[in-house]
This record gives sequence, structure tokens and C-alpha cells, in this order.
Amino acid sequence: MKIQRIYEPLDAYIEAGKVLVIYGPRQIGKTTIVQNFLATTRLKYKFETGDDLRIQDLLGSQNLKTILDFIEGYELLVIDEAQKIPNIGTALKIIVDHIPKIRIIATGSSSFELAGQIGEPLTGRKNTMNLYSISQQELKKTHNEHELKKDIEEYLIFGSYPEIITTKTKEEKIKKLEEITYSYLLKDILEFDRIKNSKILLDLLALISFQIGNEVSLTEIGRQLGMNHNTVSRYLDLLEKSFILFEVRGFSRNLRKEITKKSKFYFYDNGIRNAIIANFNKSEIRNDIGQLWENFIFMERLKKRAYQNISGNVYFWRTWDQKEIDIIEEREGKLFGYECKWSDKKTKAPKDWLENYKNASFEVITQENYLKFIT
Repeated sequence: MKIQRIYEPLDAYIEAGKVLVIYGPRQIGKTTIVQNFLATTRLKYKFETGDDLRIQDLLGSQNLKTILDFIEGYELLVIDEAQKIPNIGTALKIIVDHIPKIRIIATGSSSFELAGQIGEPLTGRKNTMNLYSISQQELKKTHNEHELKKDIEEYLIFGSYPEIITTKTKEEKIKKLEEITYSYLLKDILEFDRIKNSKILLDLLALISFQIGNEVSLTEIGRQLGMNHNTVSRYLDLLEKSFILFEVRGFSRNLRKEITKKSKFYFYDNGIRNAIIANFNKSEIRNDIGQLWENFIFMERLKKRAYQNISGNVYFWRTWDQKEIDIIEEREGKLFGYECKWSDKKTKAPKDWLENYKNASFEVITQENYLKFIT
């Protein structure tokens, strides 16, 4: 089954004199999108990978003549895994400045490194896009609402990496998820930060896995792992910038009793979360289905905001006396509150929320109405 990704075809995003930067975790489909484009383009192109030591040396040299000789005669340059190339931003700036009609595509699986190298050198010379695991919005092109709802448990437990969605058996899904998690995603961090003890990362991720939907205390996590607050913070930052975790801050404007100093963390993909804790059981024998539902809804909503250009800020809201709203969106000066509920239990807006934020809305996202919210 071929699933058309949200940015296909790429033609609309490629401009002369600009670099198109495609961010996203490994195995998410960045290379596939590029290859689909190259299979139909009439542009004369050069395709290289940042894994190639020769390319690392050539583009990392910052030698004007060497770099221009390398690209001479081509209309399009594609660099896969561009984060592996030292000074890649400077090299791309040289190319764009001296060959104004050139088109460039650079993909990167590690935003912390690629963004640092590309940001300043390519100011005004790049367009960026984030690619996530396959969204329900993308699946609606080939599935109707009945089919999506029927398979909801698959998405909650195994996630939606392209290779996972197209794999048929539970055993193969588990095997591939473990490979993605341990052979690709964590590998980026271990290589970048020279972390010798991968067990620390796994232990940290396991602790976060059991705290989805709750505020996370870095001090408490550090105590459990034998690390100080700053080290925990640095590791969490690396995990976020490598597309494994997403951090959400607390929202407050009025109340002293609102929680703002702690964060909540979600996994970019439910399947990765379940691979970390080695739990692929069905929903009826799990005690964390509510957490999986909240994680799924949060990330699918994030994809919708990114893909439909819905700009705004996202938070959670909670008070010290345990009044809470899972998702707060601040858009165009208005507040929108959303509570995620797997069960059909009736939920009312917290009194403090209604009294202190007069123009704010509140909605409960359930199995009945979720598709409209995320697609």
C-alpha cells in the first residue's frame, strides 16, 4: 500500500536560489519523498549522502572552487542525511550565493545538529518542513472514517511509522519498531553527544514513558537515575531535538495556584513509547490506555497544526488542587482548551478555568469526535 505524504509532490516547495530543508526522525520517509520526486523531475540533479566520507570532506572544506566544481552543470543538488557534513550550512550558502538558479534539498534526521549548522548561514535562503510519522490526515486519502476508527488500537499501540503501517503481523511490527528505536533513533544521540552509557537514556525514556499526561519533576528523575538536575535537562533536550520527545509547558496568566514550572512530555510516536517499555498488549489488558490516547491525540493535533499552517502556542493547564486540561491552544488572542478522554465518562470544564478565562472554550476529545479534531 502506497501512502501519499502530505508534502507530495515536492515541486511546490522547491525554489531556485533556495534550500529546502526537510527535518524528521530516521525511517520516517524523508528519503522516499525525495526519491519519488527525483523519479519524475526533469531537472538535472546530483544526489549525495552525508554518510559518504568523500562528501563530508568536500563540502566541509569550505573551499569555494572545490565546491563550485562539484556542482557545476547541475540544476538540483540533493543531500540526504546532511547533518553528517561539517559546516554544511556554509557550504550550501556558497552554492546558493554563486549559483543563483540552483535548487537544493537537504534532509536531516537530527534537528539539533542540522539546525545549528544551517540556521544562521542560510537566513533568507531556505524553506523548512517537518515530516512526522504518518498522520491520520494523510491516511484519510486512502481510508474512510469507519476504517480509521476500526484500526485505532493499531495506531495507539504500534504507532504510525511508514514501515509499521504497511507491515501485517504483530510479530513483524514489534521487530521493526525495536530496530527503529534502538538502531536508528537512539544512535543519533549516542553519536552526537558521545554518550557512552546508552542504559541511562533508556532508563530516562522508560521513566518518561510512565509519566505521559503528568508533570515531570527533573529533580525526582535525577534522584532515581543518580544524575543531577542539569544532566537530566540536557538529556531531555537531546531527546526532544532528535524527534523522540516533545516538551509542553504549563499555561498561566491569573492564578497563583496554577502549575507553570514543570513540563509534560509526549512521545512523537506511540509505537516508540511502547517499544521502550516492551508493552504491545491489547487495550483491554492495559492500564495505560488513557495515556496512549492522550499521546496519540496530542501528536496528531500537532501534525495537523504543522500541515495546515495553524499557528499558535500549545500548553497544558493544571492547578495545585488537581484541576486540569490536557491541551491549551493559544491562537489569534483566544484560548482553546481540550481534554482527551478514552472513556465516555462525562467531563465538565473546570470552574477555575471558566471563571478566570472568560473568553476561553472547552471541548472533550473522545472516540466519537477525535477525527475532526486531528484531521
